Amino acid sequence: MAAKVLAIVLAGGEGKRLMPLTADRAKPAVPFGGMYRMVDFVLSNLANAGFLKIVVLTQYKSHSLDRHITKTWRMSTLLGNYVTPVPAQQRRGPWWFAGSADAIYQSFNLINDEQPDYVIVFGADHIYRMDPRQMVDDHIASGAAVTVAGIRQPLSTADQFGVIEVGPDGKRITSFREKPTDAVGLPDAPDQIYASMGNYVFSTRALCEVVERDAADKTSKHDMGGSIIPMLVERGEANVYDFKDNEVPGSTDRDRGYWRDVGTLDSFYDAHMDLINVHPVFNLYNFDWPIYTDQPPYPPAKFVHQWGERVGRAVGSMISPGAVISGSLVENSVVSPKVKVHSWAQVDGAVLMEGVEIGRHAVVRRAILDKNVFVPEGAEIGVDLEKDRQRYTVSDNGVVVIGKGQRVEP
Repeated sequence: MAAKVLAIVLAGGEGKRLMPLTADRAKPAVPFGGMYRMVDFVLSNLANAGFLKIVVLTQYKSHSLDRHITKTWRMSTLLGNYVTPVPAQQRRGPWWFAGSADAIYQSFNLINDEQPDYVIVFGADHIYRMDPRQMVDDHIASGAAVTVAGIRQPLSTADQFGVIEVGPDGKRITSFREKPTDAVGLPDAPDQIYASMGNYVFSTRALCEVVERDAADKTSKHDMGGSIIPMLVERGEANVYDFKDNEVPGSTDRDRGYWRDVGTLDSFYDAHMDLINVHPVFNLYNFDWPIYTDQPPYPPAKFVHQWGERVGRAVGSMISPGAVISGSLVENSVVSPKVKVHSWAQVDGAVLMEGVEIGRHAVVRRAILDKNVFVPEGAEIGVDLEKDRQRYTVSDNGVVVIGKGQRVEP
């Protein structure tokens, strides 16, 4: 008989470093790649792998996330499958989730209802493809209490990650530390470390036991990576799963093993640029392992006008349904549904979310424009960064970010 598996997706992230994109939505609900929301990537990985009992734990500004999941992620109830958002319910007292471990502690009823043999605990705000079946199989074979997904990164970048250090066998975790400056390289690659991907597979009994013990510790931060995993590491019951061993159907040599934590404005922007190469670093066109999302009844994208320089065209870009490129040039950009780019406008290196409108003769360069931003005729964004800093958010790498519904000054 196949093992019973429950998937828990942690989607309560506040996403402060993505402001203003998270001003009125949770981080996992932030649009990505024109058609998607961040949460669609983890849910698609689980669904493609056949794990179809999924709860999504939410907390901050969760309305748009709840609506997206409820509207989009409908499973066959006849077969007992579901994807359901679960907000903080104060089941253990008059307080909200105090951390990711506390979120699971307060949601023990979900585990008790399902009685799974194993529990998958994945984050909701990373961009990647993964077949979690292979990680679950590896966990079962190992007999460990927990298996942590690790992605190889250069040793020199250890101070940017939660770092997994392993013993001579390359599997058993000996240390799990946040952003160490004295990390030790891997046994088979001294110039590399394992960075934690925030994805875990637990044996159910072990998960419940350590989470309950953590809940009783008033000094704990009640965090999965900072509290729960170190407890199991200390007991010698934690293993690593090497992400490079994960074989996703339809992946190419170029996009195999892709994983991005899009926790900052610059990483969010860079991940979009990864989509639009001729041979993309992350390939959305892998039809063997699709990324699922809501598909509204928008018409096809349209390119109009061909009078002299007034030619609607897009180069090196992704253009979503419902967009109209009218007598303008769009280059190296990701354009979401219902975007309008009017005549003689120039858009280069931009992420335009749903409903953005760019006026005639306007210029937009290296920018992220949230939903329904209006750029009037002749306005310039990303041309004079000093001027932009006085009015908008500008990232460390010079990407101009304009919040939802904002009307740009001429």
